[in-house]
This record gives sequence, structure tokens and C-alpha cells, in this order.
Amino acid sequence: MGFDITRFKEEVDEELICHICFGVLEDPLQTPICEHAFCKACINGWLSRNISCPIDREVITPYELKPAARILRKLLSRLLIICDYANFGCTAVVTLEELQNHQRGCEYNPHRPLVPKNESENRNVFAVEMKRLFDTTMSKIANIRLKVERQLDEQEVELKSRLKDTWYAMETKTWSDSLRRARIENWGAMLLNPESALQATVRRAITESGCPSHLTDALMENARESRWPSGFRENRRCIKNYVCKRIPRSQAVVVLAADNDYMSDDMVSFPGFVAIFTHGIE
Repeated sequence: MGFDITRFKEEVDEELICHICFGVLEDPLQTPICEHAFCKACINGWLSRNISCPIDREVITPYELKPAARILRKLLSRLLIICDYANFGCTAVVTLEELQNHQRGCEYNPHRPLVPKNESENRNVFAVEMKRLFDTTMSKIANIRLKVERQLDEQEVELKSRLKDTWYAMETKTWSDSLRRARIENWGAMLLNPESALQATVRRAITESGCPSHLTDALMENARESRWPSGFRENRRCIKNYVCKRIPRSQAVVVLAADNDYMSDDMVSFPGFVAIFTHGIE
């Protein structure tokens, strides 16, 4: 049987709930194919009467069950839960990982060995005080560890985001270097709102030139006047000040932010924009 969900101090994610007893997972096991997780006692009891997963009815046997994934067990261990002996007066809140250690020595545990009657009163008071200090310290340590783990998780997400941005920047530069500088003979031939069919033709040309798909999508979003930088919309003649690269087999140019970092903020958009012409691109 899982832990009573009302004992937890924070909202518990649906993935951490056993769908047999509807408590928080205790000693969880996972099914081999669909990977649904259940309490060990719950799923073993279920499979003594059935031959399929309780959720999607995938056929399984007890021998195919495996321990829950490490990330799931890690999430469970961080949950904050009140002591089993809260009804006896214990107010401690500990992580699920520390629950057993706490309860073994909880001063409100009715099954805890009693101090022999011949022990002095002072010694008993000292022991109770030491136990209280120990519990308080362990609770603080658990909270600090939880905070550190959360910070590490946040830093990991940030690092992955930075690596992704760096990789995208490298891909963009590689593609830009493969294009040749464009020469615009007639800036007045620029189309403000190209038709969908023409945009599709330019998109295909960009893709065939080796542009990464994520960059293609972003550039084509900026292929019409309403998406151009505000400074460029007000003065389209200034296109001659940009580093423009010609998109092969098309009358279109791409203005990449990476190639124009010397321009003011109102003249560039990230990652860049596309200008399509009727003619005049060399």
C-alpha cells in the first residue's frame, strides 16, 4: 500500500501516484513495456489475480517487473511528509528518504524502547533533548540537500540551454559562410508581403542550401514587412548597409543577426530576416 497522499506538504505529481491504491508510491516497481509504476505490494497482489497491467491491460507476469527508474525514485525521495506519529504529537516534516530513520527514533513512537525506570531523571531529560537536537539537525540537513539538488537541476537545465544556443550559433555561421554576398540592383523590387506560393519556393531554396530546419522556420517567419526590424521598415533603402547573403536559385536575400552585429538594435531581428524581390538580385 502507498503512502496516504494527505500526509504530504506539497502537491504530488500524478506520475508518483499508484493507480491501484491511489496512494503515493511505496517501494515502486515498473511494468516492462508500458513502464507504469505501482507499489510493490499493490502490483504483486494485482498480478496474483490478473495477468495484465492495471492501466493499459498489457499482458505481464510478476517476473517481468523491474525496479522503478532512478529519476522516479529520486523524485519520490524528495517529497516532504509528516511523521507517522503526528497523531501522538510529533510535528516533524522530513523527506520520504529520511522517514524511516526519523520514525525509528521518534520520541512519540509508542513502540520505541522505554528508558529503564532505574535511570536517573536527568539522564532521561538529556537523552530526550539530544534526540530533539538530532531530529532538528537531520531535518535541516534534508532541507539543505533538497535545496542543493534543486539548484543543481536548475543549473543543468541552464547549461543545456546554453549548449543548445552555442550549437545553433555554430550551425548558423557554417550555413552563412556557405552563401555568397548578395548585390541588390533594385531595392524597389522588394516585396512587402510575398504570396504564400512564392514564400514556399524560397523556403525550399533555403532548405536545399543546407540551412538547419529550426533556422529555416525562424527566418521564414520573418519574411514579410510586419516581421522586419522597425528601423528597416521605416527606411528600406538602408538595406545597402547590411551584410546580405543571396539564397541560391531565388530572388531573395537573408540578413542574419550574426552577420550584422554592428547594426543598432532596431535594425536587426533574431536570428535574422528574409527579403524577397521580383528581380535585381546578383
